[in-house]
Amino acid sequence: MTAPFRSPRPARRRAPRPAPRRRPPGKRWGLRIGAAASVLVLAASGIGHAMVTGVESGLGRVDAFKGMSNRPGGGDGLNFLVVGTDGRDKLTAAEKQRYHLGGAPCHCTDTLMLVHLSADRDRASVISLPRDSYAEVPAHTDAVTGAPRAAHAIKLNAAYAEGGPSLTVRTVEHMTGVHIDHYLEVDFTSFMRSVDAVGGVEICTVRPLRDSYTGLALPVGKSQLNGGQALQYVRSRHIDGSADLGRMQRQQRFLAALIHKITSSGVLMNPIRFRDVADTMLRSVRADSGFGAGDLVDLGQAMRGFSPSSSEFTSVPLASTAQTVPGVGSTVRWDPVQAPKLFQAIREDKPLAAHRDGKGPRGRVVDVPPGQVQVQVDNGSGRAGAGTSVAGELHATGFATTGSAPSTSPLGTVPRTVLAYDPRWDRSARSLAVALPGAELHPVTGQGPVMQVTVGRDHRTVQRVRAEEPLPKPGGIAAITGDQAVCP
Repeated sequence: MTAPFRSPRPARRRAPRPAPRRRPPGKRWGLRIGAAASVLVLAASGIGHAMVTGVESGLGRVDAFKGMSNRPGGGDGLNFLVVGTDGRDKLTAAEKQRYHLGGAPCHCTDTLMLVHLSADRDRASVISLPRDSYAEVPAHTDAVTGAPRAAHAIKLNAAYAEGGPSLTVRTVEHMTGVHIDHYLEVDFTSFMRSVDAVGGVEICTVRPLRDSYTGLALPVGKSQLNGGQALQYVRSRHIDGSADLGRMQRQQRFLAALIHKITSSGVLMNPIRFRDVADTMLRSVRADSGFGAGDLVDLGQAMRGFSPSSSEFTSVPLASTAQTVPGVGSTVRWDPVQAPKLFQAIREDKPLAAHRDGKGPRGRVVDVPPGQVQVQVDNGSGRAGAGTSVAGELHATGFATTGSAPSTSPLGTVPRTVLAYDPRWDRSARSLAVALPGAELHPVTGQGPVMQVTVGRDHRTVQRVRAEEPLPKPGGIAAITGDQAVCP
């Protein structure tokens, strides 16, 4: 593994940290996606110091930066490491059965996210770190045995079990070159209670989502999820071949939807309602000992206008193949070119996604990314240039139109636009049909992967579409803004 980036800037000076508050034995709490929302919601509320102090006093404390040295230099903005541990032991037997949470907790980080708040507090960037990422942890003392351990290879999510929050922070900083300012964690129980406290969260999907391992069963369209259902949604990784990558994308979409629910439902404008929600969300959260009421108030004053469009989401770009490491198992490697570019953008406080101004259509979400749908256009409208115009509009919205110029249809003039497709590519055909409202779908066995569009006299417009999850552009990073992730 290449040596981590080290900024030429001096490391930030941190104020002395108070001793961590101890909890009774057995009360170890972890953080999941709700913690990221907790930070952003509290920051966006602009509430007073007294109320924040009351909420902040319920936080568990952990010294996540104990004994750390040789750290990356601090850049602009503020960086949080948000982790989620498997806290199913806090759930009732009935909840475990209802939401398919049998078995023992893994005592590892089930979710890891790096959250960057820009220096001007106008943007929040959320980067998912795959839990099976190949990592090299520095020398440390094993949290379980107390024995010293030399530096060695490991999966990223196992760093927590070996050395707790401190080793997790050290490992992430080593891999990313990003200085972590604050550490937060929450468990399954807190996540479920937080979702229920805001009255559930609305999720949209362009295809049915089913996972027998978690019990998830969502239809096409909008679904209102309670806490338990939301936990099923963000845990599912057996829906399709995307596995953990798809799971991270759903976690990001859920976080965007949760932020949208809180910022649009009036919770932030009602001090009593906000206090109840914030108290529920933070009841099980552990944070580093330097994260206090003053931080929350300062952020709140700067982020009163925060909304889903202010957030952006991405995952660490990965190499094309997984790698099996002896004694560790199957791991994923970060892309040696694109991953450093991503973390450089974070260090330099640069946006990861193109942020829309809110003026113009968002584009309908489709199942298959338009760039993966091949299209040939013919003109059957009887209007000169209509085929060329439609081909250009389809290409502009992302479809892979063929290089040959549209010709006059051999069918002559047709009353309605026709989309001929091979049934083996029916998902691609349905995605293309969204861009051509009113088109007739004609299955043609053996046609192959290219969709054949014949523009009819009824054609009026090409509807803008976009993929549910973005594909990386050559030399770029795949990122989506929060307003693209929530239901229209």
